[in-house]
Amino acid sequence: MGRTRNSGRHQAAVGAVVEPVDGGLARLVPDRERARAWTLLIDDAPQSHVDLDDPAHLSFEYQRRFGHVVDLVAPPGKPLRAVHLGGGALTLARYVAATRPRSTQQVVERDAALVRLVRRELPLDAGARIRVRSVDAREGLAKVPDGWAGLVVADVFSGARTPAHLTSTEFLDDVRRALAPGGVYAANLADGPPLAHLRGQIATAAARFGELALIADPAVLRGKRFGNAVLVASDAPLPIAELTRRAASDPHPGRVQHGRELLDFTGGAAPVTDRSAVASPAPPASVFQ
Repeated sequence: MGRTRNSGRHQAAVGAVVEPVDGGLARLVPDRERARAWTLLIDDAPQSHVDLDDPAHLSFEYQRRFGHVVDLVAPPGKPLRAVHLGGGALTLARYVAATRPRSTQQVVERDAALVRLVRRELPLDAGARIRVRSVDAREGLAKVPDGWAGLVVADVFSGARTPAHLTSTEFLDDVRRALAPGGVYAANLADGPPLAHLRGQIATAAARFGELALIADPAVLRGKRFGNAVLVASDAPLPIAELTRRAASDPHPGRVQHGRELLDFTGGAAPVTDRSAVASPAPPASVFQ
């Protein structure tokens, strides 16, 4: 049975927390295998998984791939300055705080009602240096000082689709402005056959960054099914060998494409601009069944 108000944290395992937010109907569903872990769904689309007892645990396939990027973007344990565009249940920000203490993070999550729900039901560690702004992702990014971030992560979905204005070269120009020299940009991209959106996003990133890598399930890369791919971009060399090793050893193994192979994958797709941008394709209903 769902609840619309918090009746005490000791009741957290009783059932799902159900509450309307700006983006739809949010549900926090308890994990039967982990005492204080929850999955966030919005309109039945899974968004995030959080384990309050172990914030370094990443359950979702694409979040594990983000975790690999976080692990490799700087020497182990070194604090980061990170910007998260799209917050969900703040899973990755919690991961950074747990694995890189004293990191300073900014989260931009437009859905203010969702932020309130997450803060209430899944409170952040008191020592985490995480600031959350409830504004549009590009508006929040524009407020980040030049060269401030070592890592910018884009994981923004509205109705299970990435908004068009977060897919363009102009958007990436502002990402580059916010990144420190050698900083890394990582984005969660969702697509299915014929992969036109994914190819266009790779071409767009290639127009703005010197080094690219893509981590995805081989079936997604072959256009066999709809799924997530994590794009990693920088002007500095990327740790391709270690990314490849980690992705291959995941519970759901992923493949890393980079270099000429990745550019060939675009199939001649043109970079996306603000004038030509469209939202990412909606996933088929079967994805969430």
